[in-house]
Amino acid sequence: MALSARRVRPENWKPVGVKSLEANALKVVRSGKNRSVIAGPGAGKTELLAQRAAYLLQTDTAPAPRRILAISFKRDAASNLAARVRQRCHRNHAGRFDSMTFDAFAKGLVDRFGQALPERWRPRPDYDITTHYERDYKNFLYEVVGLPPASVGTEADLRAIGPKAFERRYLLGAPLPIEGWPTPTVAQWAADRFWQMSLHEGKKTVLSFPMIGRLAELLLRVNPMARDALRLTYSHLFMDEFQDTTQVQYDLVRTIFQGTDTVMTAVGDNKQQIMRWAMAMDDPFSEFDADFGGKRTSLYNNYRSSPELVRIQHVLAQALDARAVEPVSQTEGTIDGESCSILDFSSPKIEARRLAASVSSYIATLKLAPRDFVLLVRQKAGEYAEVLEPAFAAEGLSLRNEAGIVGTIMLQELLAEEVSTLLVSLFRLAMTPRAGRYWSDCQTWLASLRGVAFDDEGAQANLSRELDVYAIKLEATCPKPPKTIEAARALVDDVLDFVGRERLVSMHPAYGQGTWLEKVLDATATHLLASSIHSADWSSALDMYEGVHAIPLMTIHKSKGLEYHTVIFVGLDDGAWWSFSNDEIEATAGFFVAFTRAKQRVIFTYCARRGARTKIATLYLLLSKAGVRITPVT
Repeated sequence: MALSARRVRPENWKPVGVKSLEANALKVVRSGKNRSVIAGPGAGKTELLAQRAAYLLQTDTAPAPRRILAISFKRDAASNLAARVRQRCHRNHAGRFDSMTFDAFAKGLVDRFGQALPERWRPRPDYDITTHYERDYKNFLYEVVGLPPASVGTEADLRAIGPKAFERRYLLGAPLPIEGWPTPTVAQWAADRFWQMSLHEGKKTVLSFPMIGRLAELLLRVNPMARDALRLTYSHLFMDEFQDTTQVQYDLVRTIFQGTDTVMTAVGDNKQQIMRWAMAMDDPFSEFDADFGGKRTSLYNNYRSSPELVRIQHVLAQALDARAVEPVSQTEGTIDGESCSILDFSSPKIEARRLAASVSSYIATLKLAPRDFVLLVRQKAGEYAEVLEPAFAAEGLSLRNEAGIVGTIMLQELLAEEVSTLLVSLFRLAMTPRAGRYWSDCQTWLASLRGVAFDDEGAQANLSRELDVYAIKLEATCPKPPKTIEAARALVDDVLDFVGRERLVSMHPAYGQGTWLEKVLDATATHLLASSIHSADWSSALDMYEGVHAIPLMTIHKSKGLEYHTVIFVGLDDGAWWSFSNDEIEATAGFFVAFTRAKQRVIFTYCARRGARTKIATLYLLLSKAGVRITPVT
C-alpha cells in the first residue's frame, strides 16, 4: 500500500507497517512530554522511534516547517533509523527528519559557526581531526612545553594528575570557560595548555571529536542566535542508544534544549552500557529525568530472542540491575536441544574443527544462511581467525574477520562508509536485472546529495534520467569486475565524480577534513579488488564485497545493534577477559550484549590452553544459575 502524505487526525492514527505496538510503546509514540525509555534487547528501539516519527509527521504534531532531529551514538544506528523512517513515512514527511551522530551534529555546528568563537577558542577553518589515546595524554603530562607557574603548582603536581583523570575531569569534563580559567589549578592550567597547543600552536588546528563537541557547546552559549535557530528548527529530539551518551554530548543537548518547548525522547538500555571506557556517563537517564522532567517508561516485549534465551538473559540482566523486569518473548523457539551451552575443548584446533562442522550441519538441517551465524570474541580477532578460518574453509564455509584492516580502516567500518555503500548500490543497480530496491536507494541518496526536495516532481524525474544514463554507462563500460588496483581505483573515482565530491563532503563533513576521504577511497578500491580477483561476474564480486555468503567474526563491541540466529562466543576464559576485574560492571554488560545478539541459540567455548576461568568466575556462576551446563568435547 502506498504511503500517503495527507494529514491524519491524531485520534485516527495507527502504527504503520506493523500489526501493533505494545501498550507502553504506543504511549511513547503519542506522547507530548519528555520521556526516557528503557528498552532492552530486542525491544524494537528503532521501530519505536520510526513509529514516533511517523505519528508526529503524519498528524502534524511536528508542524511544518519544523523538523525532527534524531541523534545517535553510532553512524550505522543513525542511517538505520533514517531508512526505517523512510519506510514508515511518505517521502514528503520523511524529508523533515534529520538523523545523524552526535559527532556529525557537533562538527556541523563548528564548521558553520566556529569562526564566531572567541579568539581563545577559535579553531582554524581547515582543522584536522584526530583520536587521542591514553598514551598521548601521558606523554603530554610528562613532556608539556613549559612548567606550571609556582602559584599554580609543581612539576610533581602535574605528573600526579594521571592521563585518565586529565581527559575525563579536566580537559573534557566540563563546559569550557569563555575567558579561560582565571585562577587555574595545576590540572586546569595543563588542560588550557593542551587546548591552546591543539588550536593555535601547530601548523594546523588538530581536534578530537570530544573537543569539537566542547567547542560546539561553547559557541551556542556565546552565539544565542545560532542556539535559538536550532530551537526554532526542531520541535522534537530523539536520542538513541542513550546509555552511551558522554558528558560532552549531554552538555551540548542541555545547552540547546533545556527550558524550551522541544519535546525530547531518550531511548536506550542501562544494562547495555559498554562505552564507559569512552567517557559514557554513569547514569545519563537519571540526569535526563532530573534536568528535563523526563517520565521514565519501560518496554517489556522482546521481539528477537526465543523464550528460553529471554529467561537466561533475565538472570544476566538482574546482575546489572536488580530491579530489571523480565521481558516477554514474542518469538517462538525453533530449535531442538539446548538453547545455550558451554563447550569445553581440549585444544583450539579441535575447537575450530568442531565448530565448523556444527555450523555446516546447522546450515544444512535448519536451512540457514552463513550470515545467520556470528563468531564473537572479546579482542584480538585476528589471532582467533588464523586458527578458525582453515577449519571453516575445510567445511566449504567462508569465515570473514570483520575486525580486519583494509588499508587503514577496519572492514566493518569501511562497509558503513557512505562512499562504500554508494559504490555497492550503484553497481548493484547497473548489474542486476531486477534492481527495484537499489533504484529507490540510489534515487534517495542522489536526491539528498543534490538537495532535491522529495515533492519536486520535475527535479526527481531529472534525477531518474541521470541515474538511468549512469547505470547504462556502467553496464556497458565495466562488464566485468576489476582485476588490477588501478582499475578498481578508477571505478571508485568514477562513482565519486558521478555523485559529486563537493556534494558528498557537504553532506558528510568528516570527508572534508584531513586525508580521511582519501583513506576511505583507497580502502574501498583495495577491498573491491580483493573481492573481484576470483569473481567471474559483478554479482559474485559484490556478494564477496559485502560478505553475503561469509560467516562474520567480530568483537563484542562491534556486534552491538546486530542480531543472528546463532551466536558463538569463542574464548570464555581469563586470557580474553584479562581486564574483567578492572570494571566488572562494564565487562558484564559486554557479556550481556554478546548474549542478547542471539535469536535462537548461544554457544560459549572454553579451552584451558588459552587461560583459566577463575578471574571470570562471576560469569560462569551467572550461567550456572540460569541452568547452562558445561559439556566437555574431545
